[in-house]
Amino acid sequence: MTDITDQIDKMILKALQQDGGLSQRELADRVGLSQNACWRRLKALNEKGILQGSTARVDRAKLGLDLVVFVMLRTRHHSADWLQTFRRHVLTIPEVVDFHRIGGDYDYQLKVVTQDMTSYDRVYQRLIEGVELDSVTSYFAMEAIAEGRPLPL
Repeated sequence: MTDITDQIDKMILKALQQDGGLSQRELADRVGLSQNACWRRLKALNEKGILQGSTARVDRAKLGLDLVVFVMLRTRHHSADWLQTFRRHVLTIPEVVDFHRIGGDYDYQLKVVTQDMTSYDRVYQRLIEGVELDSVTSYFAMEAIAEGRPLPL
């Protein structure tokens, strides 16, 4: 956290992670700053790239997106060209909401959010059509205990 200058910046970030819809006045009041001082700090946090845009948290279940699948991928290919092609391919699949290169028994982990098993199968077919993979293992979430938790500051 070398780019965060002090505790007030941490307070601002914690408050925004809890409620990104706070007005500038509400945020300033919450962290004990004037609106101008709060605005300057927000501007600096944006310029440093610590704050990256603003998003809304959406209740996936209320939209019928009831299936969460953790997809573990293994490949025999590790060239820069293959990786670039693979990344581009995976990022065209909107149901993939998280995508990580990992260490251990697998090379990549995807988090897929979709309606049901039939729609997941379409995602799976699309995933394997674009690149050669050694193995694909899917783990189906039964319950979301905690999702989208704030970063520990």
